[in-house]
Amino acid sequence: MEKIALPTAGLVVVDDNKLLLGYSRNKKAWYLLGGKVDQGENSLEALLREIAEETNLRLSPDSLQFYCHISAPAYGENTHIVMEQDCFFYKLEEEIQASSEIDEIRFFDFDTYQKEPIQVPGVVLLYQRLIADGYLH
Repeated sequence: MEKIALPTAGLVVVDDNKLLLGYSRNKKAWYLLGGKVDQGENSLEALLREIAEETNLRLSPDSLQFYCHISAPAYGENTHIVMEQDCFFYKLEEEIQASSEIDEIRFFDFDTYQKEPIQVPGVVLLYQRLIADGYLH
């Protein structure tokens, strides 16, 4: 079966050797905050919209810095769907809280995340990239 790309955008917030993740009520797993890129949007526009929906934060495009692109099997989707995610760094200084389809928001170090019942492939790849690049250890 032919692979289908699922364009997404993710918010990368690193603090105290931990990565900020949100718990998806629909998928029952911890993910990067962000989500799917809608028709007519670029990844930055999608991220701004998704973060507003998931946390009620209105981010400025100038506050986000492109970090990397991750390709991984899309967790919870058909096996031929590949998540294509643009990841953007953000320095969180405000209080953040979950809303919409997100139940909870928490920081995880990689060891703690690996003990979760479900590890999302794209999140694991991002942890590995952040470690390789010296942002986490």
